[in-house]
Amino acid sequence: MVKIIHGADFHLDSPFSGLTPERAAQRRKKQRELLERVAALAREKEADLVLLAGDLLDSEHVYRETVQALRAALAGIPCPVFIAPGNHDFYSPRSPWAVLDWPEQVHIFTDSVLERVDLPGCTLWGRAFTDAHQDTCPLAGLSVPDDGALHIACLHGSVGEGADYGPLSPMEIAASGLDYLALGHVHQASGLQKAGETFWAYPGCAEGRGFDELGEKGVLYVTAEPGRVEAQFVPLAKRRYEIITADLTGAEHALSAIRAVLPRETENLICRLILTGEGEPPDLTALERALAPEFYGLALVDRTRLPQDLWVRREEDTLTGLFLRTMWDKCQTEPDNPVYQLAVRYGLAALEGGEEA
Repeated sequence: MVKIIHGADFHLDSPFSGLTPERAAQRRKKQRELLERVAALAREKEADLVLLAGDLLDSEHVYRETVQALRAALAGIPCPVFIAPGNHDFYSPRSPWAVLDWPEQVHIFTDSVLERVDLPGCTLWGRAFTDAHQDTCPLAGLSVPDDGALHIACLHGSVGEGADYGPLSPMEIAASGLDYLALGHVHQASGLQKAGETFWAYPGCAEGRGFDELGEKGVLYVTAEPGRVEAQFVPLAKRRYEIITADLTGAEHALSAIRAVLPRETENLICRLILTGEGEPPDLTALERALAPEFYGLALVDRTRLPQDLWVRREEDTLTGLFLRTMWDKCQTEPDNPVYQLAVRYGLAALEGGEEA
């Protein structure tokens, strides 16, 4: 049995353009700490292989501190490490993979053609992106011998119809005859999948960088032998992005209603808190003041709707009634449009302040 740590899509030195320069620098520093956690996990599990399936770096432009942290982490892994550069960190004569010295046990694939490496207990296949975009199947032509040995591949690519970054189909995966295909590129963990007799998986990205990368992020711990593969997801990232919805309908106190749906621990959450339901508009400033210190990052989104009984007043023969009749049609067409909801609230506030009943 071969024990494998399978990671991908660390995107080290991501710009974090949505953050302040200070907070972005802090996030990049925290990203580097993920590398040491991978090394520690490899030591803890007594791994035989570490497979890093592309986009370990966000681009060819990396900070000196990142290179130093990467070298140190890789040097601390007591087993062979294989890196298959992806579309973000593709191999080229100017890439960090080519111009820097890496620890002796680190093997970097440098060609878009599959390379075979014979190891104790298994045969490994791998390849690199050599440009930012490659639209050919990375397993093209591979059909491993049915020799009872363990065959594994590590590469960057996308499975599914319409994929165009190293596109793969389940049929092509099955035809390869591999026992395990360690993939990178998709940022959501796939769980262990199977095509024909071949197991394959995406570990997902190692740390979320936005609200399109929600939940726990990490790597896979894989045990493999001919015809049998098992995989366990291991969380690595301390920070995670979450979207939480709080329904304020009938709530006497908005803050209490919100706290009722929050997880017990929030200090490491970067949270988008969406407020829904019917009622008076919540005081976002007061809510943010009360809640923000409890989160690593917090954004409040007001999607509450006006109370239904308010619309009864659209039958009034008043300016308020005329205004509500006009807005009723718009709100019925787009009931979740926050602009219309705000327009009604502000309009009523203006009218009720100056209109005679």
